[in-house]
Amino acid sequence: MADTLTVRQSGHATVQDLGRPGRSRYGLPVNGALDQYSARVANALCGNDDTDPLIEITALDFSCTPSTDVLVAVTGAPADLTVDGIPQPQWEPLAVRGGQTLAVRGIRLGLRVYLAVYGSVHAESLLGSCAPDTILGFGRFLRPGDDLALGAQCPPIGHPEFRHPLFRIRPPRPRFGESWTIDVTDGPDIAEFGDSAGRLLSSAYVVTPSSNHIGLRMSGPVPQRVASGEVLSRGVPVGAVEVPAGDQLLVLHRGRGVTAGYPVLAVVTSTSLSPLGQARPGHTIRFRHRTVAEAVAAHRTERAVIRSVRHRAAAVLQSLDLPVLTRR
Repeated sequence: MADTLTVRQSGHATVQDLGRPGRSRYGLPVNGALDQYSARVANALCGNDDTDPLIEITALDFSCTPSTDVLVAVTGAPADLTVDGIPQPQWEPLAVRGGQTLAVRGIRLGLRVYLAVYGSVHAESLLGSCAPDTILGFGRFLRPGDDLALGAQCPPIGHPEFRHPLFRIRPPRPRFGESWTIDVTDGPDIAEFGDSAGRLLSSAYVVTPSSNHIGLRMSGPVPQRVASGEVLSRGVPVGAVEVPAGDQLLVLHRGRGVTAGYPVLAVVTSTSLSPLGQARPGHTIRFRHRTVAEAVAAHRTERAVIRSVRHRAAAVLQSLDLPVLTRR
């Protein structure tokens, strides 16, 4: 019988990966993990590929039990991480014995936690991704009693003396809190807002309860469009800051539809999409302007950080005679 990870308490957890980039031309949202930095680092700490499936835990408590010894990493928002009731660190590789219960409880200051397992977990794929799509009715939403088949066997791992942590890599952690600074570049319709466009950068906005993976609605001083022409429906990027009629901003995220007809005032940078995916209802958002060149430089810096984490983790795994499972 295959080794498995058995879900004990599911909360609101799904099997995720990085989504379906490049499929928007066919009308499919990209979807995937909303905090992609945390998801990538979790997989890197386990020696997995960036695109391997992992578990995304949103807001509510989660627990599971492996049938065999496993190596895991838990990243994302701060939470109480325990193994058989004993506190354990996030953002570090962690050895869990078969039959022990790993629990993630009390998620705070953010919304999502990511659990990666050495060798990943098996998941059905649609167009190259296991990412759930609520429009298509596809994806693995976990329930108590579900068994996730493990992708690779992991021999017993432990520090030879005093049960010290396996090793410390200390990847850079995002800053979590109840206020977030989100970087944006100019949108294609910024000129249509005249002087009121500056409100976006000078005001604070509050995430409303009607937000989800498709988009975040935010209350606050909404810039007013001065142009009177109709906006035709057209393709919109992930991260588009739209100004619909009314008193709220709409910031599209990874589950967004690929077309829309609202004016786009700004676009969230790729590195700010991850913190935006951690913002809870009631949290405060402030927007900060960046040029395209600055946004590209920040993206390259973040990818370099993840590569560094991956190389350090790979060195330790190889010293333990564990094969590194990345495909690249």
